[in-house]
Amino acid sequence: MTAPRRTRPHAAVRPARWAADAVAMMREGARVRLDYSAQSLWRVDRMVEEIRREGAPYDAVREMLRGFGAYAGEVIVRHAGAEWWASGGDHWIRTPDGRLWDPIDEARRCYRGQGSLRLLCRDALG
Repeated sequence: MTAPRRTRPHAAVRPARWAADAVAMMREGARVRLDYSAQSLWRVDRMVEEIRREGAPYDAVREMLRGFGAYAGEVIVRHAGAEWWASGGDHWIRTPDGRLWDPIDEARRCYRGQGSLRLLCRDALG
């Protein structure tokens, strides 16, 4: 007899794919390995900062930022027992204590120089 397989909520399908794409992009393009650890978010924050300093237009990096935010959300999901929630095309993380987090918006804030995925994760896991 096989053990029952735990399925992820439907809301997690898209963000999990975006996160996996970000991991592949970082591995293949920047030669940076992301392992879904909270510590790996240092590298993501640094990458967003480098992109911002280079002056890349937002429209050129919008999908990349979405992937970085989804990656941060997956880190929170995997380490805090949180789950993805979706409504109207937006995706959030809900931690077991009931708080909602928006890592995709936090990635956008990072690009504007006003956020940190590492600190968002630290607060969500804390």
